[in-house]
Amino acid sequence: MRRLQIYEPRERALVRAADVALAPLGWVSSRGDARAEVRRVLLLRLERIGDLLMVLDAIRDARAAWPAAEIDLTVGSWNAPLARLIPEITSIDVADAPWLARDAGAMSWPALIAHARGWRRRQYDLVVNFEPDIRSNVLAWLSGAPRRVGYGSAGGGALLTDALEYAPAAHVSENARVLIARAAGGDAAAPARVRITPELEPPADATARAAERLGPARGPLVGVHVNGGRESKQWHLDRFARVARELAGARGATIVLTGSDADRPMVDVVKRDLANVRVVDASGGMDVPTLAALLARLDLFITSDTGPMHLAAAMGTPVVALFGPSQPERYGPRASLERIVRVDLPCSPCGRVRLPPERCRGHVPDCMDGITVSAVLHAANELLDAARPAAGRAATS
Repeated sequence: MRRLQIYEPRERALVRAADVALAPLGWVSSRGDARAEVRRVLLLRLERIGDLLMVLDAIRDARAAWPAAEIDLTVGSWNAPLARLIPEITSIDVADAPWLARDAGAMSWPALIAHARGWRRRQYDLVVNFEPDIRSNVLAWLSGAPRRVGYGSAGGGALLTDALEYAPAAHVSENARVLIARAAGGDAAAPARVRITPELEPPADATARAAERLGPARGPLVGVHVNGGRESKQWHLDRFARVARELAGARGATIVLTGSDADRPMVDVVKRDLANVRVVDASGGMDVPTLAALLARLDLFITSDTGPMHLAAAMGTPVVALFGPSQPERYGPRASLERIVRVDLPCSPCGRVRLPPERCRGHVPDCMDGITVSAVLHAANELLDAARPAAGRAATS
């Protein structure tokens, strides 16, 4: 049996036991010919916004491999507005997996199983599961597709026709591209990366709303996203404010504060620290297409490892990304211009974002605390110097 890439021992034991129970299902399921014509493809990406954005290159590979095929994408409802901006996709299917939904809208297991069985009506020739997860491998099997390509590293490999190992040292994007290369009959090696930005296509009304939100902003537009998404990835709010003040003073920048409605308390703390600075408060009340259009107009975006980091990268915006417990080699922005700011500690990156060690809870952890204002400013100035002239994006968008 393959070695499972699951950190928590109890969870690893449960998945191993489930693998044994599920193995007979793989023996009796159909297995298609890799050389057969592919007319309908289903891609599964059920997780959060950043996870979807990190497989955009693989989705483009899929369209290049099967230019005439119908390519459908299953996402959680939280990602449906984003998924509709991906030009390579034919149609969007929504499934809120109970282990991922964060509110009462999650499907029950019976409802999710019935939904996956409903995919059979589409008669998919191929399902590609971008999730290294035994549960979504079960969903791929329920589709009835004769070819099912995914990862066996977190269980459920017997339910796939092509079960690949997830390369833990490689970027999520590269792992996803390897799946498409295998599905397309290649040697399971991702092709050379061709950077195309922007990778998403916000509609005209979203672009208009973004322009209205920014107004007649002057100087380089520097976005600052103050919420790290999780406590383990949170930087000090006063340091975000100091970076913003320095860039406003030295570069004549307009600071654009981004965030969700729930981020309002954090945004207000930083905003109060920006007296006499040109600030556009773009936090709250903004849908994903409008946020994408707004990020495309920025000259620079400063953020921790967050979904908006990946969204800015997908829109071609230079990104300064602050990394602590997560590995930039796996989760870094795929931007045309980017700088990773982190500190070298014996324990970092630990990869324990969701369940950090006890000593790192309740405060800014050492791996984030060690990131200095001067280091972030140095990265920001490098990218501003390398990018377009000041206000170039706002003037030409």
